[in-house]
Amino acid sequence: MSVSWLVPPRIASLVPSLTELVFALGLGERLVARTGYCVHPRDAVEGIAMVGGTKNVNLAKLRRLAPTHVVVNVDENRLETVEAMRTWGADAPEIVVTHPLGPADNPMLVGQFARVFAGVPGLEQRAAALSDALLRELDATRPDDRPERRVLYLIWHEPWMTVARDTYLSQMLARIGWHTLPAVEGGPNGAARYPKLDGSEPWLRDVEFVLLSSEPFAFDATHVEQAQRLCPMARVMPVDGELLSWYGPRAVAGLAYLRALADDNRTPWRS
Repeated sequence: MSVSWLVPPRIASLVPSLTELVFALGLGERLVARTGYCVHPRDAVEGIAMVGGTKNVNLAKLRRLAPTHVVVNVDENRLETVEAMRTWGADAPEIVVTHPLGPADNPMLVGQFARVFAGVPGLEQRAAALSDALLRELDATRPDDRPERRVLYLIWHEPWMTVARDTYLSQMLARIGWHTLPAVEGGPNGAARYPKLDGSEPWLRDVEFVLLSSEPFAFDATHVEQAQRLCPMARVMPVDGELLSWYGPRAVAGLAYLRALADDNRTPWRS
């Protein structure tokens, strides 16, 4: 379907990975607002107005920037932010709500953007190329003969926080047979998707790998010993949180990174 834009879209992105997707699809010149966490592509975003964080959006500033479309995510952004924008009357933008639950949803995410912004020159071709690249990486990233692992993926410190099995991160790791603990699902949204730990959970003894993400909490070498005490029998590994948790174009490199992690750790781990 081709759409003739009488007024070019003005896009605001409240999600870092979606900001990167906007640029990957050739829509970067249409971006008028981003969050302070939207740092990729680094050179391209420098001149784009910032409107706060993913959870605390400066709605007054965002409204002054007059976006026609605001792209959001169920996990990253707050419902009250979306509801507030819908009360703007004639100024209310179209809200593009995304919620990829696993890496296999990435081609559908690209297709969603292609439909919303259909008619923008070159968009259809760029979307098709990105979808093809994602499908190739998805096909190459399967458990196959890789040993299954029990892993703890830590995203926060004080308190320790991890991911439920129905989150994008957990589903990403499952592509190589790495299953996150605890073995719980958090539901479609809310805090239960990111469980807190107090360190006394008996299943911590069963963890083989502790993965310390580089974001949203910036784990570093000082946290390795603490994580080791949390899971004494596990191997503690720093990992690139952007490559493992960002959907959209970064998932192409993320899936390759995931395979490298699995292939580097094929041999049984012994404490």
